[in-house]
Amino acid sequence: MMIRSATAADLAAVAAIYAHYVATSVATFDEVAPEAAFWSGRLRELDERGLPFLVAEEEGEVAGYALASQWRPKPAYRHTVEDSIYLAPGRTGRGLGRALLGELLPRCAKGGIRQVVAVIADTGEPGSAALHRAFGFEAAGRLKGVGFKLGRWVDTELMQLDLTR
Repeated sequence: MMIRSATAADLAAVAAIYAHYVATSVATFDEVAPEAAFWSGRLRELDERGLPFLVAEEEGEVAGYALASQWRPKPAYRHTVEDSIYLAPGRTGRGLGRALLGELLPRCAKGGIRQVVAVIADTGEPGSAALHRAFGFEAAGRLKGVGFKLGRWVDTELMQLDLTR
C-alpha cells in the first residue's frame, strides 16, 4: 500500500468510491453522486488552498481516499478543516483508513491547520468514530436527526482534534 497525493488520473476511481457511498449508505448525505467535473474542481480547490487530498493505492488501484476541506466558508474558519475518508468497497478493515488519516493529519498541521473536525453519520457502525478516537479526536457534540436518507433520520456525531497540542 502507498499513500500519496491525489492526481487527476485518480479522480475516476475517487468518484466511483464516493458514488458507492452516495447510493448505498448514510456515510454521506449527498443523494446524487457528483459528476467528474466536481472532482476536478475539488482537487484544484484543495491544491490552491494547500489542503491535502490523498489516495491509498494498492496493487496499482485507488483503494481509498482522504481529504481535508475548509470547515466553513467564512474566512475566520480558515485554520479549521473537516476530514473525509472513504474506502473502496471490499477494502475496509485492512488498515487503509488508519494509514490515510495518519498521513492526512501531519500534512494538515504542516499547512497551518489548527483544528480538524470529523462529522460522522451515526450508522450504528462504530468504525469511523473508533478510528478518529485512536488519533486523539474527542467528542464535540451530536446533532440529532439532521439528515434524512434511505428512509430514516440520521444523527451526526461531531469529533474534534486540536493539532496544536
